[in-house]
Amino acid sequence: MHDDDILAIRGISLFSTMSDQHFDDLFQGAYLQAFPPQLELIVEGDPADFLHILLEGTVELFSSANDRQATIFVLRSIAIYNVSAVLENAVYLMSARTLSKARILMIPARDLHNVMEVDLAFANAMAAELAKRYRMAIKSLKEHRLRSGIERLANYLLRANAQASNDGRIELTEDKRKLAALLGMTPEYLSRVLNNLKDYGVEVTGNKIHLKNLDALVDLAKPNALIDGKII
Repeated sequence: MHDDDILAIRGISLFSTMSDQHFDDLFQGAYLQAFPPQLELIVEGDPADFLHILLEGTVELFSSANDRQATIFVLRSIAIYNVSAVLENAVYLMSARTLSKARILMIPARDLHNVMEVDLAFANAMAAELAKRYRMAIKSLKEHRLRSGIERLANYLLRANAQASNDGRIELTEDKRKLAALLGMTPEYLSRVLNNLKDYGVEVTGNKIHLKNLDALVDLAKPNALIDGKII
């Protein structure tokens, strides 16, 4: 790995408090690789041999059953995934594929366990990372159980606006088919919902969206800090 990569990884909260010696031990057997778009990285049901850290690019986590496929999360750098599977010595519960060019660091699970046994700061950081992933999953479950399709989309747009310039102008990073899957909709239903949001000041031009009436959209979405965080 280049020095810039090492500095970036060292700055991730998961690794920032561990000792230099244990950091070196952990990354001695790690692999940093570049991948093209639309490459399947892992398959659900396979043994979790590696912890994955997305340093650049976008990765989709998805699952399949009974001839159906659902997008569970879309990750953007920097992101860590498969924490629980690696800690449990279990199998991956989700498949993963690149949506863009990506650079991914893969740490062997056995090395991770070895270092956790001797570095308390790192073990505590892993516990904190696992807790964060658990809370993300609960928030996603609450959103899908407690909100209608139009409410899910409205809150997605408000979150995207808060993460961007907060001026009501958004550029979608997923194509609309992928966005529909992420929100638990069919592409046809997403198109209908976007059309319905015109009454709330949502103007769509290709992958660009203009939120012309944020107050009306907030009244519809009713954002909840326990699901969405602080977005208004």
